[in-house]
Amino acid sequence: MRDTVKYLKKSIVPLIIVIGLLVVQAMSDLSLPSYTSDIVNVGIQQQGIENAAPEAIRESSYEELALFMSHGDQQTFQSNYRLVDHASLTAEEYESYREEYPALESGALYLLNTNDESAIDTLSGILSKPMLIVYTLRSDSADIQAVKNQLTAQMPGIGADADLVSLLAGLPAEQRSQMMGAVDEKLSQIPESIMEQSAILYVQGEYQAIGIDTDRMQTRYIFTEGAKMLLLALVSMAAAVAVGFIASRIAAGYGRDLRGGVVRKVLTFSNAEMDQFSTASLITRSTNDIQQIQLMLVMLIRIVFYAPIMGVGGVVKVVGTNSSMTWILALAVVVIMLVVAILFAFVMPKFRKLQDLIDRLNRVTREILTGLPVIRAFSTQKHEEKRFDGANRDLMKTQLFVNRVMSLMMPLMMLLMNGVTLLIVYNGAYGIDSGEMQVGDMMAFIQYAMQIIMSFLMICSLSVMLPRAVVSLKRINEVLGTQPEIRDPQTAEPFDERKRGYVEFKNVSFRYPEADEDVLTDISFVAEPGKTTAFIGSTGSGKSTLINLIPRFYDATEGAVLVDGQDVRNVSQHDLRARIGYVPQKGVLFSGTIESNIKYGRRDATDEQMKQAASIAQATEFIDAKPTGYATEIAEGGTNVSGGQKQRLSIARAIAVDPEIYIFDDSFSALDFKTDSVLRQALKEKTGGKTVLIVAQRISTILDADQIIVLDEGKVAGRGTHRELMENCDIYQQIALSQLSKEELLNG
Repeated sequence: MRDTVKYLKKSIVPLIIVIGLLVVQAMSDLSLPSYTSDIVNVGIQQQGIENAAPEAIRESSYEELALFMSHGDQQTFQSNYRLVDHASLTAEEYESYREEYPALESGALYLLNTNDESAIDTLSGILSKPMLIVYTLRSDSADIQAVKNQLTAQMPGIGADADLVSLLAGLPAEQRSQMMGAVDEKLSQIPESIMEQSAILYVQGEYQAIGIDTDRMQTRYIFTEGAKMLLLALVSMAAAVAVGFIASRIAAGYGRDLRGGVVRKVLTFSNAEMDQFSTASLITRSTNDIQQIQLMLVMLIRIVFYAPIMGVGGVVKVVGTNSSMTWILALAVVVIMLVVAILFAFVMPKFRKLQDLIDRLNRVTREILTGLPVIRAFSTQKHEEKRFDGANRDLMKTQLFVNRVMSLMMPLMMLLMNGVTLLIVYNGAYGIDSGEMQVGDMMAFIQYAMQIIMSFLMICSLSVMLPRAVVSLKRINEVLGTQPEIRDPQTAEPFDERKRGYVEFKNVSFRYPEADEDVLTDISFVAEPGKTTAFIGSTGSGKSTLINLIPRFYDATEGAVLVDGQDVRNVSQHDLRARIGYVPQKGVLFSGTIESNIKYGRRDATDEQMKQAASIAQATEFIDAKPTGYATEIAEGGTNVSGGQKQRLSIARAIAVDPEIYIFDDSFSALDFKTDSVLRQALKEKTGGKTVLIVAQRISTILDADQIIVLDEGKVAGRGTHRELMENCDIYQQIALSQLSKEELLNG
């Protein structure tokens, strides 16, 4: 796992920024329901009046309230309110206050002179009960009328229409206290929310009596709170956009680095590792698998930090709003986890299978596209269609199953969320009816509940998506964690320049990984500079395998391969291959131009050197015949040139490098005899003093070789010149006579 995680190191700073933005977004989202609650409770129901501590109250109204306040409460009130009247104000102040509080003309007012929220909360608690008492005493209920009748009977000379509060004010303090004892006992049973609502109604009446425009106050409050909500929504939106942008950049950069890492790792693979991973699988891992990891990383960045903050914050807010309905949320979370666990159990095995099926489809597609000429030649189109259709249908069935199961999640979650909403409304209605909560609180609870459920849903959805990404991550780690069998030594040895150009095999044996038998057995020979060493033998005799040991495409299992007097395992692969001009058995060209392909091994080659290499490789004739010459575009895989042209360009590429050792692995097989002969003659002139190793199937290609090594079942069956082998090697004679007549062989 470390192989993939290390690519995230450069994204630490952006990740920290993202976490900060997600905290801002979550806190903004968590604040919105409380503002909704305030708009409904305060803005609509309470006409913008936030608490029972009024901004202004008439002196006469305070005196009524003071009848039901303790001496300490009266002192607290006096310390936080300022008494103003016409006499205590300047003419300018008076006009200003009178405009805002018209009742100042008819009497003194107490004005709130503190902004301390704790002091205001204390005042609200002090004034709530007296306001409720006064508000109740002025109501027309039967109980209040009975009390009024009782008092008027005890106080002769007072009419039946007298104010009950005024009647109580006229009683001695002791008698008033006795009468209010029973009232206090009943008030203690009233929920705090109802007491506060009644106090708010009293404040509304007081404001109207003072002449304050309560409609404007309500409108101002709703617009102010609405503006705050809008600002928070904009902050949340900006944070979400920024997080999405940064997360996408992090994921895209991570995907780019992963792809680069995979390609760099694959470039270090020997043929043994390439046999372990199929080409189709490596393509899938570099594209589809990394894409899955990218998508998952974006989701992780956005959800792993955001969802817990929302979930925990939502729970804290819910408990603060109304803890009596938290069981609904607990039930919803349990059901969500149960549903996701069931879906997870069904989908998880399919996610593991999905990537393998994509590998299989890519492999079949690649085989069909690269083998089109063979398919057409043998008229097996129907067979290949069925083979592709089988792989395609298997992938489709698995994807359909996964998508169908996953498509159930959203309807189930919507059903669950709507069910939770109904439960909250059902239970909240009882709370509102009993005065234990307000409508706005219930609305806020619903919103917090949805936020909590969505947080858990996001985490659970992530856990369902995670398996496929984990499978992809494991597949990428398999590539990145694979150690190539062929590696540079810790300390590279220098080449022996006195033996420059020498290639020596010392008792070399080779066996492919996990094979039961050696492909090459006890091979020994020396190839010298200025001479041509050729290898010939029947198909499967080990010619190409032997050649592949020189540039270390494989390592010998026994013995040693020496280049320039040094074991190839003790030198740098780059330095070793820089001394070799290699032409593979199958000519490989890259998309680009003829020029870029010839200069592929030597980017700084001059145009003159490029043209000389093309001339030696007998490629000039067909290059000059093209309208754009060396600027002619080469299609992917060289599909727009013939096999012979492809081989000649591959030979020109090796010549342009001007190495000290040339390796031609059956590189003349697609050339006609005339071109082959002319090319070898030109090559001989160019490679004078260089070491040339040729693998050939045609005797005519190696007639002039200084040393011919005949291989048979991985062993040396003969060694010598053409004439020597014709005299003493039966296998060579059989190969030669199967291709040329005795006269041609004798003349050769």
